[in-house]
Amino acid sequence: MDQERIKSKLNEIDEYLDKLENIIPENFEIYKTSIRDKLACERLLQLSIENIIDICNILVSKFRVGIPSDEDDVFEKLKQKNIITKEMKNILIGMKSVRNILVHRYGTIDDEKIFENISTQLGDFEKFKKEVLNIIKNKK
Repeated sequence: MDQERIKSKLNEIDEYLDKLENIIPENFEIYKTSIRDKLACERLLQLSIENIIDICNILVSKFRVGIPSDEDDVFEKLKQKNIITKEMKNILIGMKSVRNILVHRYGTIDDEKIFENISTQLGDFEKFKKEVLNIIKNKK
């Protein structure tokens, strides 16, 4: 397994989240009126999620779980082979949806939803990190 590449991506996620946690505005009113903070938060969140998707693709390749038809299928294949938990699969699908909104601008970005995400769901990144480190440790 390309452990070093995975660890490097996990470190990038940590760096992005550290930066994000330092700039998250105190409340939604400040968030929606500070374009600089809002855009910085969105970009750091996007980069963090993209690294997670990259790690999942590395795991799919390593464990040869089949060729996914799309990103959701990446998560499904990892879940089917018990590489990730069902809870993690659902978390990852939600993260990917947020990333798609930020990157592809599907519809209008719901500032409240993004602010809620960065204010309450950053712990999901730590859950992912723990699960991936456990995979590395146990499935070399």
